[in-house]
Amino acid sequence: MAAVALAVAYPNLPEISGLADYRPKLPLRVLSSDGVLLGEFGEERRIFTPIAQIPRVMQEAVLAIEDARFYRHDGVDYLGVIRAALAQFNKAKSQGASTITMHVARNLYLWTEKTFTRKIYEILLALKIERQLSKPQILEIYMNQIFLGQRAYGFAAASEIYFGKPLAEVTVAEAAMLAGLPQAPSAYNPISNPQRAARRQQYIIDRMEVNGFITEEQAVAARAETLHLRAPAESVVHAEYVAEAVRQLVSSQYGAETTTRGLNVYVTVDAADQAVAYRALRRGLLDYERRQHYRGPEDHVLLPADPKELDTRIAEALADHPDNDELKAAVVLEASPKKVVAVLQSGESITVTGDGLKPVTSGLADNAEPQKQIRRGAVVRAVRGPKGDWTLTQQPEVEGAFVAMDPRTGAIRALVGGFDFGKSKFNHVTQAWRQPGSSFKPFIYSAALERGFTPQTVVNDAPLFFDAGTTGSQPWEPKNYDGKFEGPMPLKTALAKSKNMVSIRVLQSTGVQFAQDWITRFGFEAAKHPAYLTMALGAGSVTPLQMASGYSVFANGGYRVNPMLITRITDNKGRVLQQSPPPVIDESMRTIEARNAFVMSQLLAEVARSGTAARVYGTFKRLDLAGKTGTTNDSMDAWFAGYQPNLAAVVWIGYDNPRKLGDRETGGGLALPVWMEYMAHALRKLPEQPWTVPQGLVQRNGDWIFDEYSGGEGISSVGLDDKLPAPPTEGERKSILDLFR
Repeated sequence: MAAVALAVAYPNLPEISGLADYRPKLPLRVLSSDGVLLGEFGEERRIFTPIAQIPRVMQEAVLAIEDARFYRHDGVDYLGVIRAALAQFNKAKSQGASTITMHVARNLYLWTEKTFTRKIYEILLALKIERQLSKPQILEIYMNQIFLGQRAYGFAAASEIYFGKPLAEVTVAEAAMLAGLPQAPSAYNPISNPQRAARRQQYIIDRMEVNGFITEEQAVAARAETLHLRAPAESVVHAEYVAEAVRQLVSSQYGAETTTRGLNVYVTVDAADQAVAYRALRRGLLDYERRQHYRGPEDHVLLPADPKELDTRIAEALADHPDNDELKAAVVLEASPKKVVAVLQSGESITVTGDGLKPVTSGLADNAEPQKQIRRGAVVRAVRGPKGDWTLTQQPEVEGAFVAMDPRTGAIRALVGGFDFGKSKFNHVTQAWRQPGSSFKPFIYSAALERGFTPQTVVNDAPLFFDAGTTGSQPWEPKNYDGKFEGPMPLKTALAKSKNMVSIRVLQSTGVQFAQDWITRFGFEAAKHPAYLTMALGAGSVTPLQMASGYSVFANGGYRVNPMLITRITDNKGRVLQQSPPPVIDESMRTIEARNAFVMSQLLAEVARSGTAARVYGTFKRLDLAGKTGTTNDSMDAWFAGYQPNLAAVVWIGYDNPRKLGDRETGGGLALPVWMEYMAHALRKLPEQPWTVPQGLVQRNGDWIFDEYSGGEGISSVGLDDKLPAPPTEGERKSILDLFR
């Protein structure tokens, strides 16, 4: 009967010739310019590793527990098979006895149900595989194909996931722990089931010693070794928006194979820069959130009175409210206006007092609305300070974006598309079209330089009024941010103080059509900036990436360089499939004259020295930094765009559904601190670099002027005949005072 069964089954075996060219599903991996893993896409996490690169200790740990006679049998352990068959027939406890070759046959070609028929096919396939492949080839397939939990396939991926280290560096103890996973990845998971996993690890160490793979001394040391597991939420660098942008770009080229063929995509992003940018933006948004009205706990749960049931209920409640990096979820055990005691997901109890309660004061009041009140069972958010103290806060509704790029090559050094990729995958760096406000003024001033303006041109900061035909919508009476008018002042001073009335007069004199055409030289779309005077105040639409590209033109001396993210793509064996070297700037890329870019950098450096961004010079004491703050009408968007000759960076903060950030919230107060925190790190690698004076300029009274205007030609003043508001009369003054009595 057995012979008949074999004769019938053998012709129906699947074709296995493809095993000689084994190609498992390999994830798309995104790596930084310095080789740090930034993201991974694919159902299976796998790092294909040739058998010659798998350390001997890892191979022997697997053989000790799975198939100690691997190199001595022909693919089948006949005594073991008979034992397993009898156990199946008697409905006894399941027996193993499968060899590694049989595991390969089952994992790649057969179903998982334990039946006598499947066992027959498994045996036949194993014999067939052994005739076509060498033992090292079979072991290589097994060690790369096997599922080991946590979406890890293969021991190289498992080593990274469980221990955060390359497979080549595992110790005997770590190899034994990994070797215990194939039998039951969930049951022997060292993170979720540490005690059960440890027992199996110790047993495998014993087997390694019995089989002569390790000495007694090595076994003793391995049993005593303390393993350092990588926490599940641990991430080297938060670059989710970068990784997703790469996935979309690569997918357009490789289609369905993008996440299965093991592509390695190297990007321009620097891992350290990315980490600092991520932290700086989140800190800025959380600092803003602390100043907002408390919206109430995320949830209220009923906690049991029995202390034995309390921990389980807290764990269940927090499963629906995962930690958001440093923003921890917690369940309140007791609450009063002076003290809150809560429990984190880790089980740690925290006590919050004093200033740590200020952001949630309204939620601790006795008369707080039930849904907004912090009481026992409330699910709240907590952030730990640098000194270990805790502050209660809330998840931000406000959003933000940060992007930094090398203006010489367009290489993106850091990109953070929002507060939390898990909450919103909308990439605000590339997808958010927002009004740039005053941060757009430099592009209008650049156009004005071509029309005869100089840093010394005197422009009147006096009131203006326009009818509907001038603005394209309705009558318009613009104001300065501070509501004050200071009269005639040099162009340099007006930009430093971000005077709206001056910018409007500059655009009026330059010509709205000329300016609209001029801004396209920086990469902006004319259609997004209608040719009306409101363009002077940044009423059009831009993305943060466009702004970074635009400011890069000033930084690099007048060249238009497109942003670049991907430098090369390789296959899983390191073969280069695509390479994108950084561009070398030449005159074909010039979009504005070098002297225009230089004068604008001088004007914007003054903003950073004495204007709305004076904190830049006050902090860094460097003369090679320039930039501009931006606050839109009604404070709906806050910006800072700044640069150094080798680095340009832009910060935007606002709500997805535009609304006021607050009467006192500005680009200088919100966005600038984020930019400065990032630059404090980035400037350590960039020594101060003086601006290079190009041809076609002369210096007059400390300012650089186009040489054709050195004799007084050009525009010397604008709007001097316009009058400032007259001071109130004595009678008007008395009437005003009466209103406040």
